[in-house]
Amino acid sequence: MDVRIEASWREKLKEEFERPYFNELVEFVKSEYSRYKVYPPGQEIFSAFDHCPFTNVKVVIIGQDPYHGPGQANGLCFSVHDNIKKPPSLVNIFQEINQDLGKPIPESGNLERWADQGVLLLNATLTVRAASPGSHQDKGWETFTDAVIKKVSDEKENVVFILWGAYAQKKGSIIAPSKHCILKSPHPSPYSADRGFFGNRHFSKTNDFLKQQGLKSIEW
Repeated sequence: MDVRIEASWREKLKEEFERPYFNELVEFVKSEYSRYKVYPPGQEIFSAFDHCPFTNVKVVIIGQDPYHGPGQANGLCFSVHDNIKKPPSLVNIFQEINQDLGKPIPESGNLERWADQGVLLLNATLTVRAASPGSHQDKGWETFTDAVIKKVSDEKENVVFILWGAYAQKKGSIIAPSKHCILKSPHPSPYSADRGFFGNRHFSKTNDFLKQQGLKSIEW
């Protein structure tokens, strides 16, 4: 199957694209886009990969569902389009960066600039029906994104995996801890941020690890 995704990922995942579940997933997604309002826009479903080729991956942040409000989702977990109000979890992420690194909170919540530096911002499910969170779960996306995580874990070394919340931590169970740096904390959601997300210092810890490996740190 010809999937419009960045070339290095197309090569790495070509066997996945031929598996029966993926064909069923494609048919489901096509049907949803034809019948309902679905986010993100079709051309942005694989934006996380398009902005961060396999060869560039230094950090992986795992999210769950795309945002389901108008104009929010842009294919990268926790990220929103320019000129869109920052959702609460993203506000808390920027607040932690401010506390951890002293960086000012940016006006835009668009995290493409992180992805372009080697941060794979991977949602477990890559599409969602408008105003219907979880509507595209258990349709095949999770199998696909598990394959992505395993591919990175198996074929690369010294990647920082950032797992916020129980869902991401469970999904990250396939990562080889002997080869990679795994950072865990509660989710940045307002419901849990005060229970250990604030003060986790994951952004400085990530950069410290990358520097130890002789890699360029991330401009968060």
